[in-house]
Amino acid sequence: MTTPLMDRLTCLGRDLLIGARQLIYPGCCLLCGQLLPTEQSHFCSICHQELFADAQPTCPRCAGTIGPFAVVDGRCRACRNETFAFEQVIRLGHYDGLLREIILRLKDQRGEGLAELLGERWAKEMASRFASFNIDSIVPVPLHWRRRWHRGYNQSAALCRGLAASLRVPYHPSWLRRVRNTPKQTSQSPSARKANVRGAFRARQGAPLNGRAVLLVDDVMTTGATASEASRALRAGGARRVVVAVLARAQG
Repeated sequence: MTTPLMDRLTCLGRDLLIGARQLIYPGCCLLCGQLLPTEQSHFCSICHQELFADAQPTCPRCAGTIGPFAVVDGRCRACRNETFAFEQVIRLGHYDGLLREIILRLKDQRGEGLAELLGERWAKEMASRFASFNIDSIVPVPLHWRRRWHRGYNQSAALCRGLAASLRVPYHPSWLRRVRNTPKQTSQSPSARKANVRGAFRARQGAPLNGRAVLLVDDVMTTGATASEASRALRAGGARRVVVAVLARAQG
């Protein structure tokens, strides 16, 4: 179980790793290695632009990329007939290019510090949008303990730490549990993904979720099956509403 002490140790470890990298590669972009001007930190202007300037129009409900006139009554064609347990989705960008490369890097434990930095910068770049949700708690989509042990960390929890630090909203990594070790969603057909994650999540007994507005955080969303099932568990535990935040939205 994650504790405040563990969180502080994780943050300290992240800062030490980033500091060590800056000693070896002083003033370099953490993504492409390009030398940075003195007024920039962590990301060069090119990487920053590609990461944080999502110019594609998106569905206000599922955050999928859409064309003109695609939204009717707040829903696009992809989600019009879908029932989700979450209210809406906010994304950093489309699952492509540099963002896709970064997410693949986050699958390795060495990406933990990068995940937290991304969360911090994401919150700052989209501060007004996050503020509009009136969220009072942040919860990561959990990994099953076996997968977390194999990977070494949960990238969604690291994103949460960064988001929480910038948004000044508490995050609670233990409020939601993954009680079933499901096969990876990427190995499932779109129609099988709902069945694959059904009943896979459960709110922790005693978690004070009653009346909470929760921001549920994950790295990638494709069909929304995982996010919806996790949201359903949070709402069964008492959450009043759930908004989903994902680094990238892939098209199912």
